[in-house]
Amino acid sequence: MIDFLPAFQTFFEHCVGDWTTERTYHYLSHQAVERSHTEFQIRPITLDQKAKVLADNAFPDRPDLVEMPGYHLDFQTVLEHGERVAHGLNFLFVPDGAGNGVLTGSYLRDRAYEEAKPMVAQFHFTIATRELMMTTHYQRVVSVDSITLVNPALRLRRILNYHRPAAEDAPLDQIALAGFGVEQKIN
Repeated sequence: MIDFLPAFQTFFEHCVGDWTTERTYHYLSHQAVERSHTEFQIRPITLDQKAKVLADNAFPDRPDLVEMPGYHLDFQTVLEHGERVAHGLNFLFVPDGAGNGVLTGSYLRDRAYEEAKPMVAQFHFTIATRELMMTTHYQRVVSVDSITLVNPALRLRRILNYHRPAAEDAPLDQIALAGFGVEQKIN
């Protein structure tokens, strides 16, 4: 797993900074399309903040915490009909496996998007394509969020929210929302 960490850490080093994004959301449940503009900032967090994210999510202390990518995200979104949404959170990635060019693990947040509470999700990072995929099981939906780092100043984003199936092992095949975005770093 050690060989995979430098590429994963480089991905996040490129993500630190100020960004702007234009997104389109397709709400399949009521056949609507909505556009939005978001400005967001990503900053590293301290070792103490990383430890708090671990504790908030009932994860044990780790001796390798300094190596784990941990950041603060603030975003401000303006939807096309004028509604404004702002959110801030700390997040931490805890790798737990690697193989075939993929790093896997847990994605921890001190406050999630869909539900305002600490949240544990799963992540897969594909080194060859620089794609980070995060899967979060909320009460009503399963959110699959993909970020592909094209270059240090351009990311492509895909968000698929599936209706959560009644059985945990059932396939995700009923999409409630599909979102797409182009994210550009601001100098």
